[in-house]
Amino acid sequence: MEKQVIKVGLMGLGTVGTGVVRIIEGHQEDLLKQTGLPIQVEKILVRNKDKNRSIDVPIEKLTTDANEILDSPEIDVVIEVMGGIHPAKEYILTALEKGKHIVTANKDLMALYGDEILSLAKKNHCDVFYEASVAGGIPILRALSESFSSDRITKIMGIVNGTTNFILSKMSQEGADYHEVLAEAQALGYAEADPTSDVEGLDAARKMVILSTLGFHIPIKLEEVSVRGISQVTKEDITYAKNLGYEMKLLGLAEQNGEGIEVSVEPTLVHKSHPLASVNGVYNAVYVHGQAVGETMFYGPGAGELPTATVVVSDLVTVVKNMKLQVNGLGIASSYNEKKLKSDDQRFSKYFLRMIVPDQPGVFTQISQILAENEISLATILQQPKSKEKKAEIIITTHRASKQSFTMALAQMEKMEIVSEIKSYYRIEGGETE
Repeated sequence: MEKQVIKVGLMGLGTVGTGVVRIIEGHQEDLLKQTGLPIQVEKILVRNKDKNRSIDVPIEKLTTDANEILDSPEIDVVIEVMGGIHPAKEYILTALEKGKHIVTANKDLMALYGDEILSLAKKNHCDVFYEASVAGGIPILRALSESFSSDRITKIMGIVNGTTNFILSKMSQEGADYHEVLAEAQALGYAEADPTSDVEGLDAARKMVILSTLGFHIPIKLEEVSVRGISQVTKEDITYAKNLGYEMKLLGLAEQNGEGIEVSVEPTLVHKSHPLASVNGVYNAVYVHGQAVGETMFYGPGAGELPTATVVVSDLVTVVKNMKLQVNGLGIASSYNEKKLKSDDQRFSKYFLRMIVPDQPGVFTQISQILAENEISLATILQQPKSKEKKAEIIITTHRASKQSFTMALAQMEKMEIVSEIKSYYRIEGGETE
C-alpha cells in the first residue's frame, strides 16, 4: 500500500531539533510540492516533557521513551539530533534493523562508527544521510558524494570549526590574547564551558574523518588524524604572521597522491591571497581540489538552529524522494580504495618557526647549519632584538620540507645551548615561496 503521509520520529528537541520542527511545520506546502507527500513529526524524544521551550509542541507528541519511536510501525524516518555517542548509536542501529531511514547531524557518531552504521543501512535497504554533521549549513557532503562523483579529489582543506575560527579571527582583528577571546566566546555561547573538543582540534578532526572518508573512498579512523589545537597560539604569533602576509587558521587538511594519504588538523598560516584567509568569525569554508574541476570552495554558516536544521530537512526530502522511487539504500557509498597512510618523510609543507636566542654574532650561522643538514632551505628571516635581555627573537619561514626533516631539526635546535626557547612553529599554506 502506497504511503499517504510520511511520519517522522525526532530524537532531540534542542537547538537543531527545534529548527527541524519549525521548518517541517512552516514549509508544508513546499515539502508537499517537492516530495508529493505530506510530512509530519509524529513523536519527539525529549529528556523532560515539561520543560519550557521556544516552540509550542503538543504534549502528546513528546515522549521520554525511545521505544515509542523505534517500535512504531507508522514512523518511516528517524531524525537524530540529540548528539553524543550513547545511546544515539544504539537507537540508530535499532531503527535500521527495523527498516527505518536515518537522518542525523551527529559528527562524533559518524566519525567513529560510520562504517558500521552505513553497512547495516545497506543491508536493510535503508538510507542514512548526515549532511549536517559537517559544516552546518554548507552542503559539502552531498557535493563530495554527488557533484564530484566523476572526478578524483586530491585535496580537501578547510575551516570546519566555528569556535576556533571566531577566536583566531578576534585575536587577529583586535590583537587580543587567547584566554581573553576564549572567555568572550564562552559568554556568547560559541564555546562550551569545557572548550577542549573545539580548541584542541578534536571536533575538527572528527569532521575531517567524515570528509576524507567520503571524498577519497578510504575508511579513515580518528586515530589516523594528526591533531594539534590552538590553545598555545599567542597574539605575538598572529602579529608576526600578519607581518609576513599570513592569517592564522585552524585548518583541516586531507590530501592524497601516489604516495598515499595524509589527514591532519593544526593551526596553519594561510597566505592572505588564499580564499580561506578571509573566512572570519563563526563561518566555515571547505576548499576542494579535483583533478578535473580544479579548485572549488564552499562557504557558509557552520552552525545555528536554522542553517543546520535546513540541511537536516533537505536530507529528509531526499529520503522521501528515494522512498517514492524505491531506491533507498542504493546510494550508500562504500570505501573501496586501498588505504596507504603517508609517513612523515612523505608529508611536505612550508613552515614558520619562532625562537629566542642570544643577541650575538654567529648564532644564526649555527641555526642555518642545522636546517641545512636536514635539507631545509630558508625563505624569509626576521630578527627582533630584545635589548633589555640581550637576546633576540628570530622568525624563520622555510621552503617545502618533509615533516620528518623539520621535526628532526626542531629536536636538534632544542638541545643547542644558544637556543633559549623555541616559542612556536606552524605549517604554512599558500604564498609564493616553495
